[in-house]
Amino acid sequence: MAEWVWEARARTGEVRKGIMEADNADNVQTRLRAQQLSPVKVKKKAKEINLSFGSPVSEKELVVFVRQFATMIDAGLPLVQCLEILSSQGDNAAFNKILKDIKGYVEQGGTFSDALKRHPKVFDDLFINLVNAGEVGGILDTILNRLAIYIEKRVKLKRQVRGAMVYPTSVLFVAFAVIFVMMTWVIPAFREMFAEFGGEDQLPGLTKMVISLSEGFVGNLPWIIGGVVAVVAGFTYSYRTRAGKEFYHRLLLVMPVIGPVMRKVAVARFTRTLGTLLASGVPILDAMTIVSRASGNVVIEAAIQRTSDRIREGQMMAEPLMETKVFPSMVVQMIGVGEQTGALDNMLNKIADFYEDEVDVAVAALTSLLEPLMMVGIGGIVGVILIAMYMPIFEIAGKVQVE
Repeated sequence: MAEWVWEARARTGEVRKGIMEADNADNVQTRLRAQQLSPVKVKKKAKEINLSFGSPVSEKELVVFVRQFATMIDAGLPLVQCLEILSSQGDNAAFNKILKDIKGYVEQGGTFSDALKRHPKVFDDLFINLVNAGEVGGILDTILNRLAIYIEKRVKLKRQVRGAMVYPTSVLFVAFAVIFVMMTWVIPAFREMFAEFGGEDQLPGLTKMVISLSEGFVGNLPWIIGGVVAVVAGFTYSYRTRAGKEFYHRLLLVMPVIGPVMRKVAVARFTRTLGTLLASGVPILDAMTIVSRASGNVVIEAAIQRTSDRIREGQMMAEPLMETKVFPSMVVQMIGVGEQTGALDNMLNKIADFYEDEVDVAVAALTSLLEPLMMVGIGGIVGVILIAMYMPIFEIAGKVQVE
C-alpha cells in the first residue's frame, strides 16, 4: 500500500492533517468520512531518498524521550498531545520529524506500536514489543520507565567496552606511526651518515640488522601496503559471510584476555534484555527471538535460537541452555531456579546486575594489564632501534677520545 497525505475538515471547522496507508485515494476519503471528517485534499506522499546511515537518533536522546514520554503519560496527558509536545521541543530536527509522523499515524487510528514500526532504524524490535505489551496491558507508563532503565544500562555497558578499547587502539596507532617514521626516514638518515664516515662495513651486528630491516621495509613498501589492503579486504569479505562471522565471533569469545570480558558482556546483555521483556509481559518465545537478534554475536544468537526451539517443543530453558556450552553453568543454574520458582524475570535481572558489575571489574583489570604490556613492548622496540643507531656513534666518540 502507498502512503497518502491528507487534509480534512472536522465538524467543528478545525482543519486536520495526517498520513494514511491505503491502496488509492478513494479508500483514504472513505476512511476519513467514517471518522466524520470532510476530505479537502488527498495526495500521494512523495518518496524520500534516504542517504543516512544508521539511526539519526542517539541512545541518549532516546532515553530522554522515553523518560519525558512516560512522565506525561503517567500525568494523564493524551498520547497524541504527548507526541505533539515532544515533537516541538527537541533539538534533533530529524527526531522531531519522526515524532510528527508517528503522531499523524496515531491520529488516523493506528496504534502507537504500529507507528513505531515505521521507523525501524530508531525503534528496534525490543522497543516496539515492549510498547505493544504496555498498550495491551494498559501499563504504558510503567513499560516506558522500564524501557528507559534498560536503555541506560545498555548504553553504560557499551561505553565500558568501548572505553576499554580506546586506550590500546590509540597506543597501537601511535606506535605504528612512530615505527613507520623511524623505518622510512630516521634509520636511512643514520645509514647515510655512517656511509659518509666510511665505516659501514665495521658497524655492529645489531646496527646492520636494523638497517637491513629498514632497507627491506622501504624497498618493499608498495608490497607491504598492498598486503595490508588485501588482509583488510579479505577480513571484510569473510566477515560478511555467515561462516566467517561465526569464526571471528567464536574466536572473540575464547581469546585469552578479551574473551572472558566479551563473555561477561554477552551474559549481561542476554539476561538484562530477556528479563526486561518477560517482566513486561512479552511471551517467552517472542522474547527469545528478540534477544537473539540483539545479542550482537552470531554464536550466541545460534545458541539462543536452539534453546528457543527446545522451549517450543515443551522443555524448560535451563537444560538446552546448558547444552549450548556458551553460558556459564552458574548462570544456567540460576535461570533454572528462576523457572522453578516462577520468578524468572527477577532472577534474570539479578544475574544482569551481577554481571554488569563483573564487566566493570573485568574492564578495569583488562586496562591495567594491557597498559604495562603495551608500554614495555613498544618501548622495547623503539629502544632497540635507538641503541642500534647510537652504538656506532658511541664507538666513534670512544676512538676520538683515545686518540
